[in-house]
Amino acid sequence: MTNPDRYFYTDSSGERGFLVGVDMRTHRFQTGLLAIEDSLEELAALAETAGVEVLGGTFQRLNKPNPATFIGSGKVDELKQYRDEMAIEVFIFDDELSPRQQRELEKQLDVKVLDRTALILDIFARHARTREGQLQVELAQLEYRLPRLTRMWTHLARQAGGRAGGATGGVGVRGPGETQLEVDRREINRKIAHLKQALEKVRAHRARHRQRRRQSRIPVVAIVGYTNAGKSTLLNRLIAEMADDAADHSPIFVADQLFATLDPTTRRISLPNGAEVLFSDTVGFIQKLPTELIAAFRATLEEVVEASLLVHVVDITHPNAAEHAAAVAETLRQLNATDIPMVTVLNKMDAFDGDIDAVQAALSGDADSIPVSARTGLGMAALLARVETMLVSTTVSLTIHLPYSAGDLMSLLHRQATIETETHDETGTLVTARIPPELLDTFEPYRQ
Repeated sequence: MTNPDRYFYTDSSGERGFLVGVDMRTHRFQTGLLAIEDSLEELAALAETAGVEVLGGTFQRLNKPNPATFIGSGKVDELKQYRDEMAIEVFIFDDELSPRQQRELEKQLDVKVLDRTALILDIFARHARTREGQLQVELAQLEYRLPRLTRMWTHLARQAGGRAGGATGGVGVRGPGETQLEVDRREINRKIAHLKQALEKVRAHRARHRQRRRQSRIPVVAIVGYTNAGKSTLLNRLIAEMADDAADHSPIFVADQLFATLDPTTRRISLPNGAEVLFSDTVGFIQKLPTELIAAFRATLEEVVEASLLVHVVDITHPNAAEHAAAVAETLRQLNATDIPMVTVLNKMDAFDGDIDAVQAALSGDADSIPVSARTGLGMAALLARVETMLVSTTVSLTIHLPYSAGDLMSLLHRQATIETETHDETGTLVTARIPPELLDTFEPYRQ
């Protein structure tokens, strides 16, 4: 378990929470893809993942957010009633609040107020397992907390006689409180700079790994999708069925909760034609994904950008499957990854009893998607065949004659190319194969 003093847990375990949303009537201010009721349901799942006991929720329709409190004054009064009647300890808003809005709401409601971003950051802090993941989360949290220091830094209250330097804090109190705030701000900026340097080293390390992969010519298939769509379960299924050394691979952690896994996992899989590919499981996407997380997880998300092919996993049983797919497409657009070929798989077919044609039509008319069940193995052969076909479609056909002394190049062909014909003569092997374009220079001297 991560040190809570370092990663700023919201300490929400067991707290009695209440959800608040705003439905913007003008598209300019609408930030999510889901209807407000569905978005609040998703927020409830996030809150429960963080350990909050969700007692209810409400929303308000507005043309634009209130600059002071995000919601209207009447809705604030309504929240006070919920607070008193239900003993609410924390209000969770479905959108990101400005520091001013958060401070004003806490002042008026007299309980803790969190927004969607803080909640997701808390979940990420709880689930980060690797050093890289912890660095990424800590950076995102610090950048989120920095403009909120006056509220978040509890030791300021001790510096300021219990009022954080307020007007009624007492004689001689205000100055030291403000001085301590500046000290804290400089310290946080120093930590942010240090974390960015550490993550640049991680990014450089990942870049070296990718360079070695490019030199080995092994294609990378990145598994992407909405959180809890079944990406890790799919990779576990592929490992069990197709990995040459499946017994050597420990299973990837799987749980029926949002953001169960954050740290990317890569496994080598053999396709039906014998070619080897690397399948990489990536962090799940979600609507209104905080920009701090996209920036902090840049090194991880570059695995998506560098992939040869994307496998987009959609939970076909979810009533908002189409909206989830749209959220994934939007995140891929932000990552400049829309030009990468993609295979869409409709997961959890073992639990689906609806009209699959209607679902495919709703997914932007993607009638070429593949129904699968990562849990039972249904559709795995079709998926691997599609992956094989799409990777082959990016290759080039050529005929080469390799001398018997070039055994290393023949091994490279068998690993990275699709062999169409292979005949032997007294001097070597005549091969017709489809190879990745980046291998053309390697085999050009032997081309027929």
